[in-house]
Amino acid sequence: MNLRVRNYYYLIAGLLALLFAATHAWNGQTGLLATLESNSQSMDTRIVFTYVWHIITSENLVFGFAFLFMSLQSDQSKIRFAARMIVSILIIRLMVIVGVTAFHDVSALMDTLIDSVAIVIYVALIIRGTKNELITRRK
Repeated sequence: MNLRVRNYYYLIAGLLALLFAATHAWNGQTGLLATLESNSQSMDTRIVFTYVWHIITSENLVFGFAFLFMSLQSDQSKIRFAARMIVSILIIRLMVIVGVTAFHDVSALMDTLIDSVAIVIYVALIIRGTKNELITRRK
């Protein structure tokens, strides 16, 4: 079994996604979800917030492991669709974050800056990885 890295962009994207999953879970447990526990929110509200929060965490975990696996594939052209699908999901995620924030409180858009920049850099890295695959394949 040859475990040689074929696409370093995907390797970095995978490691970043695992880091995003860990920090998202940590921030949720110590921030938002902890606040919900201490407030007088109904149990239904706490349950919904908890699973919605952890859906993003689990998506990041899946993306991380997918990109780590994809970074090792010898035929990168066969996994390009998966990378593009993940990019689409991330762009839609960013649109939801910015759109919902702007709809409810335009002044709170600056609070989304770090997440927005992280998603844009992450998407650019993945797209560069698909371009790298095309350049490598032609040589």
